[in-house]
Amino acid sequence: MTSAFARVPELLAQHLLLAFAALLLGIAISLPLAVLSARHRGVARAALGLASLIQTIPSLALLALFYPLLLSLSALVGGGIPALGFLPSLLALTLYALLPILRNAVTGLVTLDPAVREAADGVGMTRWQKLRLVEAPLVAPVVMAGIRTAAVWTIGAATLSTTVGQPSLGDLIFAGLQTQNWALVLAGCIAAAGLALAVDALLGLAEWGIAHRRRALVWLSLGLLAVGALAALAPAWPARRGVVTIGAKGFSEQYILARLIGTRLEAAGYSVRYREGLGSGVAYGALASDAIDVYVDYSGTIWTNQMHRTDVPPRAAIVRGVANWAKRTSNVTLLGSLGFENAYAFVMRGDDARRRGIATIADLAKVAPSLKLATDIEFLERSEWKAVQRAYGLRFAAANPYQPTFMYRALTSGTADVIPAFSSDGRIAAQGLTLLKDPKGAIPGYDAVLLIAPRHAKDARFQAALRPLIGAVPVERMRQANYRVDRDTDKQSPDAAARWLATQLDR
Repeated sequence: MTSAFARVPELLAQHLLLAFAALLLGIAISLPLAVLSARHRGVARAALGLASLIQTIPSLALLALFYPLLLSLSALVGGGIPALGFLPSLLALTLYALLPILRNAVTGLVTLDPAVREAADGVGMTRWQKLRLVEAPLVAPVVMAGIRTAAVWTIGAATLSTTVGQPSLGDLIFAGLQTQNWALVLAGCIAAAGLALAVDALLGLAEWGIAHRRRALVWLSLGLLAVGALAALAPAWPARRGVVTIGAKGFSEQYILARLIGTRLEAAGYSVRYREGLGSGVAYGALASDAIDVYVDYSGTIWTNQMHRTDVPPRAAIVRGVANWAKRTSNVTLLGSLGFENAYAFVMRGDDARRRGIATIADLAKVAPSLKLATDIEFLERSEWKAVQRAYGLRFAAANPYQPTFMYRALTSGTADVIPAFSSDGRIAAQGLTLLKDPKGAIPGYDAVLLIAPRHAKDARFQAALRPLIGAVPVERMRQANYRVDRDTDKQSPDAAARWLATQLDR
């Protein structure tokens, strides 16, 4: 538990800055728009309608949508616009903050007693004076209530920024869910909830001060919020020279390999930090844009997802093709394969497969209409699934996505009958699962490959620190390391598993 909470301060600072920036930008947009909406009904209908529509979009989807939008915009203007990390998170959360502030401000202005406005007109106030001296003070408590709501929403939704490469308390929550390290989940949830409650309390104090004309309380609460934001800036400045960012997707093997890489780089004199929980497309895009410096991907993933190839040549040919394509299109360096493959492989419970006489995907296709499939979150949208469907005509009674760890639990509990597992996963042997053969070769090879960002394309020191990992990780050792994290009892952290794996590679 102590090690889980040790990661909170830095992530809390990043989380706080992101949420505050989104909230301030939301206020800056909402208040002028509210004044305009209060004076023009057409503007009010359009603004409130759009803000309400945005709230119907799941926050995770809104974050994801900004990646291709910013990528296209950057290409249009010749580059320079980051499509990952802080900017897409800021824009998505700002849109989420608009509705409560805008609605409360418009409601307060529209329902203001007409006699108050008439009195202001009677003493000869201009429109600006009337807004500043009469309307704004009267509706301020209502507006503050909207800001409090927006603040809590924004702080909660900011945990999802992990998925687009922005550090937040969501790093702890996503990593904990995947590895079933509930201490990490608890640390992330407690920190996020505590931050939301603290900010809400301070804004509530400001709201009370405004309502009761206690300016000292207003300035005190806002001053404390400003101090918190300034304190959060310290660890959030851009990384100093020599700090490298290691990326990882959202499953145990990736967390372990990221730390294995980190150990090598630290030994070479670098300071390291981690960006975890990235999706496949986001991870490669982050590397190509130098948002991260290095990560492990799988040759088949890039072959199908980024290169959009549907042919299935031998594994070595796929690795060569990926290396040439990555260098040619984005100056990404494929340093080499780590020495093992982590391919998609259809898996069933051993006793169930034997009872049904299923040993291959072709056998599975005959009975699939009566079986239930559980997959990881990406698989049903990946080209590999479509290729398997074309090759074998697979059709299941139901197909539901899960986080990878819960996908295995769905299989062992009987909730699902088949899963597309990962061939380097230690749970396959430990749980007595049967791996089905792919006689038609529909699924490409998935060699684990080490990819390096363009900024390190000619960095001999950086590459020399990582080169000893090439060809050094046999699949048996990777399975053992993975199982140390994924097993139900005597679980280890990815850091501990990586340290164990490093000792095995030295033998």
